[in-house]
Amino acid sequence: MVTENMKQEKGKFEALFQHASMGILVANSNAEILLVNNFLLLQFGYDTSDELAGKKIETLIPARYHHKHVHHRDHYIDNPKPRPMGLGKDLFAVKKDGNEFPVEISLSNYKTREGSFTIAFISDITLRKESENAILKQKEQLHEINKKVEELNDELEEKVEMRTKQLQDILHELEMSKDELTKALSKEKELSDLKSRFVSMASHEFRTPLSTILSSASLVGKYTESEEQEKRNKHIHRIKSSVNNLTSLLNEFLSIGKIEDGKIRANNIEFNLKEMIASLCTELEAIAKPGQHIHFSHTGDELILSDPTLFRNVVTNLLSNAIKFSPEGCLIEVDTQVTHDGIILMVKDHGLGISKLDQEHLFERFFRGTNVTNIQGTGLGLHIVGKYIEIMEGKIEFESELEKGTTFIITLKRN
Repeated sequence: MVTENMKQEKGKFEALFQHASMGILVANSNAEILLVNNFLLLQFGYDTSDELAGKKIETLIPARYHHKHVHHRDHYIDNPKPRPMGLGKDLFAVKKDGNEFPVEISLSNYKTREGSFTIAFISDITLRKESENAILKQKEQLHEINKKVEELNDELEEKVEMRTKQLQDILHELEMSKDELTKALSKEKELSDLKSRFVSMASHEFRTPLSTILSSASLVGKYTESEEQEKRNKHIHRIKSSVNNLTSLLNEFLSIGKIEDGKIRANNIEFNLKEMIASLCTELEAIAKPGQHIHFSHTGDELILSDPTLFRNVVTNLLSNAIKFSPEGCLIEVDTQVTHDGIILMVKDHGLGISKLDQEHLFERFFRGTNVTNIQGTGLGLHIVGKYIEIMEGKIEFESELEKGTTFIITLKRN
């Protein structure tokens, strides 16, 4: 007999069941739907519970899952206990109109004298899934953005590295240009100083031989008698010597200019060394001081491969110096040797000699020994000789002692 209290409890249960904020259904052991609450009808789009009463639970499940679900629900009916359904899986339900939506389902069970029953609590998680999918999509987008940022960063680093290298190259070029400009300015100043020195020295050095030429030429005209031939010869010799000095001065200034401009190169051809030196000795003896004699000796092959112009200038300069810085009556020795390995030239005088202090600066441009300041000269001769020997890839050495003389030895490789 149903008491008033039981009616009240049943009313409370029905209120709780019908007004719950999730879908609830009750099914029997045959998986037939017995009860559904109003929220479930709303979830699945049904108007009344009669539309679902007596139907299989699979009515609310998409057809593609029916076969698997039958196996799972039979297993649950045999082993009923409260638990979530499909743990770790995406579950879907199907509405009356056929539309599917994601759900979460919790299962429970109870038994009465009428049998065993299963209760399913169903939550529509469409909004949550949409949020999760949106978050997942945002994560994917963020991943793509991060990937692009990394690619852009790598590309930027590569560009920065490339640009840095370009800037370093430009800076290096600027530094080189700066160095070249500094060298060019230094060279320009050096050439300017050289020109100023040339003008000053030329005006001084040319004056003496020109005065000598004018004076001797004037006096030669006065000696008209035959018995005055010796006096005429003396002044003719002075004229020749002065002309030779002028020629040497001009050649030195022209040579130093070409050397500074890098316009002189060795042009090796075959020529007769012995004949060249013998001819030079004869030429220079004509301007030698009274009593001076040039003795020439040669051993070895006569034909050599070298630059005859540079070689001739070197010998002419050394012989001219030997004549200039040796007193009257001195012997000047010239010796050439041609061996299998090389060519050796020796020029020896018995003149003023060079001090130890001056020897350190002997091949510097415009340098003149402290003991020859009263003798005409430019201080370019040995500088030019040293440069010519360098161009010919040779070596020049010397020995000297004051008041005893100087010996120059030049060694060239045989080509």
